[in-house]
Amino acid sequence: MIPHEEQRTVKWFLISFYIILFGYDIFYYYFLPIYISHEKPGLPGNYWYINYIVLLLLILVMLYISRINKQFLIKYVFFIGYLLTAFTVDIITYYGTADEYFSGNVVEVFLILSLPLFLNTRYFWLVSLGVTVKYLLTGIILQTSYVILPIILFLILSTMSYFLLSRFQGYVKAISDSYDNQLQGIVKGVIATLELKDPYTRGHSERVANYALMLGQEIGKLSKEEQKSFYYACLLHDIGKVHIPDSILMKPGKLTKEEFEIIKLHPVVGADAVKNVDGIKDSICVIQSHHERWDGNGYPDKLKGNQIPLLARVTAIADAFDAMTSSRSYRAALPVEEAYQRIIEGMGSQFDPMLVEEFKKVFPAWVKFHQTYPWQQEMNMKRRWTHENP
Repeated sequence: MIPHEEQRTVKWFLISFYIILFGYDIFYYYFLPIYISHEKPGLPGNYWYINYIVLLLLILVMLYISRINKQFLIKYVFFIGYLLTAFTVDIITYYGTADEYFSGNVVEVFLILSLPLFLNTRYFWLVSLGVTVKYLLTGIILQTSYVILPIILFLILSTMSYFLLSRFQGYVKAISDSYDNQLQGIVKGVIATLELKDPYTRGHSERVANYALMLGQEIGKLSKEEQKSFYYACLLHDIGKVHIPDSILMKPGKLTKEEFEIIKLHPVVGADAVKNVDGIKDSICVIQSHHERWDGNGYPDKLKGNQIPLLARVTAIADAFDAMTSSRSYRAALPVEEAYQRIIEGMGSQFDPMLVEEFKKVFPAWVKFHQTYPWQQEMNMKRRWTHENP
């Protein structure tokens, strides 16, 4: 599920949950006894307030989880907290008393029926099995057969929810695949246009994107959706070069100070060009900041250390490695071993020291990718372009 949609779904789920839970308890334990059954109103026991106290405290916990950008954990923490509290309160309320066990809340039906909204199979099984096991253990501990009916009800509702979940997941996957194919086609079309302008960078964007994705996966902080957005942004990291005149971009010799200042504009131009493109805008920092340096001497914003976004720091290493190991109009490619050594030497000055340590781990995979890349096809393209544009 797209992160923003996940966040919105969780928000409305929680609002509905609290309204249903408190509304049902007020109706069942106060309104119903007073106006319909004419019995004494009140909660089943003195411990019942623990449910409400814990649920209110969970709001603070969920706000903290949201603040540290771990929104995907909220539904798990909330459900486990609710389930353990409800189970514990039921047991301490009815165990060892003469009162007949008669508990539960319609909110648990809402829990089961809302499962397809999250498009998450793991969460589905946690809730379905969790509620079922709760009533099963309650029946065993309190030695009551009352739990058979809610168990059967929840098994039926879980089966219905599973069919809906599978159907929704199928629809979402079809839409997502279609969108990804369209976005990938557009991105590759733009890259092809850039490479026609500068054939010496042919394949550079693709290689940088693959190197960067491998390094990003190694650090283990990116979800699948974030990896996808990161990959597309890496493909477009040099898109701002379409703004640079060919006389500068293709210059075989050393650039003048004025020419280099023009080159330094391409991250800002590129970031501005795609800032509103869905699927890329969450990783726009890759385009804007991939030429920043850890010591603050990079461009365009002279960011330093952790001021540089993590994804941009990852891309900087991948970009530098490919630049060194591929041929340019002004020099031949360096051996991968020499490029490796230069990355190591740049630790703490040009590159993030932590990421350089991770780079050491993925370097063998980078070498394998470099060795299997179709370089001959790229060389033929360059020769053809040189022949047609003497």
